[in-house]
Amino acid sequence: MPRLPESPNTTSERKKWGGPPGPRPTPTSASLSLVMTKPDQGVRRGRGRPPHYELCGCLAVAACIFLLTSCKMPGEQQDFSKVTEDFVYGSLALSPISATSAGYHEHQGMRLDERLDDLSQAGLQEQRLFYVHFRDRLALIKPESLSPEERADYQIIQNQIDLAIFDFRRIQSFRHNPTMYVELIGDALFNPFVLEYAPLDTRYRHIIQRLFKIPSFVENARNMLVDSPDVWTTVAQEENEGNIDLIDKTLRSKVPGPLKAEFDRAAKSALDSLRGFNKFLNTELSHKPAEWRLGKDKYDEKFRYTLASGKTPDQVLAEAETALKDVRGQMAKLAAPHSIKEVLDKIAQQHATPETYFDDARKDLEEATNFVRAKHFVTLPGRANLQVIPTPEFMRGGYPVGGFNQAPALEPQLGAFYWITPIPTGWPKDRIESKLREYNTYGLQELTIHEAMPGHYVQLEIGNNVEPKSRRLLRNIDGNGAYVEGWGVYAQQLMSDEGYLNNSVELRMTLLKQLLRVISNTILDIRLQTMNMTEQEALDLMINDTFQEKEEATEKVQRAKLSSCQLPTYFVGWRGWLDLREEYKKRKGAAFNLTAFHDAALKESAVPRPVLGQLLQ
Repeated sequence: MPRLPESPNTTSERKKWGGPPGPRPTPTSASLSLVMTKPDQGVRRGRGRPPHYELCGCLAVAACIFLLTSCKMPGEQQDFSKVTEDFVYGSLALSPISATSAGYHEHQGMRLDERLDDLSQAGLQEQRLFYVHFRDRLALIKPESLSPEERADYQIIQNQIDLAIFDFRRIQSFRHNPTMYVELIGDALFNPFVLEYAPLDTRYRHIIQRLFKIPSFVENARNMLVDSPDVWTTVAQEENEGNIDLIDKTLRSKVPGPLKAEFDRAAKSALDSLRGFNKFLNTELSHKPAEWRLGKDKYDEKFRYTLASGKTPDQVLAEAETALKDVRGQMAKLAAPHSIKEVLDKIAQQHATPETYFDDARKDLEEATNFVRAKHFVTLPGRANLQVIPTPEFMRGGYPVGGFNQAPALEPQLGAFYWITPIPTGWPKDRIESKLREYNTYGLQELTIHEAMPGHYVQLEIGNNVEPKSRRLLRNIDGNGAYVEGWGVYAQQLMSDEGYLNNSVELRMTLLKQLLRVISNTILDIRLQTMNMTEQEALDLMINDTFQEKEEATEKVQRAKLSSCQLPTYFVGWRGWLDLREEYKKRKGAAFNLTAFHDAALKESAVPRPVLGQLLQ
């Protein structure tokens, strides 16, 4: 299978549509948490861990965690599987919202599904202590004494600890990012609604208990937030309107009759507090603007923990700028005798309507699935648990096109979700047309490949078979984002290389255009966050140099302001997967088998690229 040529002087490396890297997710960078960072649009994995403790149970939980993490003396041998269990289950116990998403419902007698995360000063302090204690506990372990699989887990835990402490020390997202609070509320209510882990009346009782706690949660958010970048404040208001609709319309319409009166009481106080929060965002926080750029020093540190690729932002930026020229050269050859723009304009004219957009995505999923089965270049997971649904309203600010929300790691039978974001009917005609041109017939195919088949759905379903369960949870929730997003882009190239849609030239040209997007993602993220790239310069890069539609480019600029260090995961991860395959192929020689390579790499789940290379030796 041919790979795209690379410049000889470069090397390669390693939540919803981030998609093929469009405006997106997942959470998560290695998905540390909604509290630690803006949930990075792209794959929406099991959510990370905000500082948690039920409002009334903080001290008791903290005491338990302290005992778990402080029981060994220097030099005393530790069972590393126990360390992993303590880290995973202990941190989920501190994150009830994340626990529900992962399928973890009870911890030492605590019913996690009825609780919200505690982001108060006390809760934040206890989370900080949790990570500090685990940092000290890891320091007692010699990585060379561990098995290869344990060393992989060790690095993931170490990266998560470093990233968490970095946020407490230098970023303090909980003081500046209102979208964090809004999206936690949405997750807390939406997941018990759609994940059928218990009978409907039981899940509604959980929802009602969480509704009763929302006023205190919102009041704490108002007290914690000291300022916010304008774009974060605006998006938080938009997504909070989605929360209001979720409660007042979606949840209210399905509440079991015997619970209606209690739901109404809980919903009234929750809705009043959410409407009050939007007023606070509009009239108070909006007058306290902050800078969204991280700056080079902070960005470089976060980049190191998030991508875990062994490369600096400057190295990756240089590779991306070289790759941009290489891919444009390939597009020019494929388009000849016409210009690249002429060919892309012709392709863009073939698109759905707002009314058929969703159904077309369903049909594309079926077509892609049949092709993968016929080619058998990866062993498909045994579960048939994928649902295609509209993107929840409270997440559309971060997922303006779509995305993938994986099945709970501990309960994968409950289902995974391929999200498609409806095109708003109230948009001006030219804006609708711009969106449909970008996600034309072939662009929508690429989205489906990346997010679902054989992209993230296949990848993460295979990851949900990892044993033991503590390792599955660790790599599912805290795993490497470049591994995840890189596979999605690699899967897009794989489908074209294998002849999807009868070796369609239009699909190949669309793939190359989206690889330009992968590359520009990296360039604009690094330059916006560290080099004071202007918004207009970012738009010019995307529209003029990488042929993106105006609507796509505008949404991407917003996305780049909402997150940091996530957009480069596509480029670093894509090249990492290609390099990994070449290394594996050289070792195997004539015995190389593409299916065997994919199966071996995917069964490891989301470990950093350098670690994955070691595991496959």
